[in-house]
Amino acid sequence: MTEPKPSIGARLRPVQQALLMALRVAAHWLGIAAAKTWVVLKRAPIALYSFVRALADADYARLLTDLYIDGASSLPSPAPRARSALPQPAARLHDTPPDAALVLLGLFQKDGRLVDFLQEDVTGYSDQEIGAAARVVHEGCRKVLRDYLSIAPVRAEAEGSRVTLERGFDPSAVRPIGNVIGEPPFTGALVHRGWRADEVRLPKVSGSRDVTILAPAEVEL
Repeated sequence: MTEPKPSIGARLRPVQQALLMALRVAAHWLGIAAAKTWVVLKRAPIALYSFVRALADADYARLLTDLYIDGASSLPSPAPRARSALPQPAARLHDTPPDAALVLLGLFQKDGRLVDFLQEDVTGYSDQEIGAAARVVHEGCRKVLRDYLSIAPVRAEAEGSRVTLERGFDPSAVRPIGNVIGEPPFTGALVHRGWRADEVRLPKVSGSRDVTILAPAEVEL
């Protein structure tokens, strides 16, 4: 006796179950992708703020550099090495508009022609010509530093001398380099004394001045 053929619904049921499973898997991965995309979009304003603030705040720029170096050192590498848990500077959140950086850059341009020098393509000039121009830029920019800032070395010791970094040292003021292993205290040679701005005396600007104009265009009549 011939068995009855299964109905169309019974024959399509496995296909329906397979499609349902595929839809569930697709929805799962789409949800993950959407979540990661949202995380990236939320971080975009933070990244833009950090970039603008780093232009105007040297301490904040050094902090970002330290965080980037520490983060990069934690990535897998063919020959990993032990790295000490160095103290991290406390984050200081405050409004830092780029106006001060633009005013200072404008002063470097006014007295030292720094922007002109950096914007010039010097590949076609000889070393003697570049050196002569650099002497003029150096003299003008050095005058700006003397007039508007008080700069002092971070470390008082002579470069090349042996120094010891005790536990709890400020990593934003002193950066250990080379083979950093273990915990402080660290003893090594002072390669660079560093620089610290003890005082800033930038000129005040009126609210109507556009500080993005580093040097006005000049028209000879």
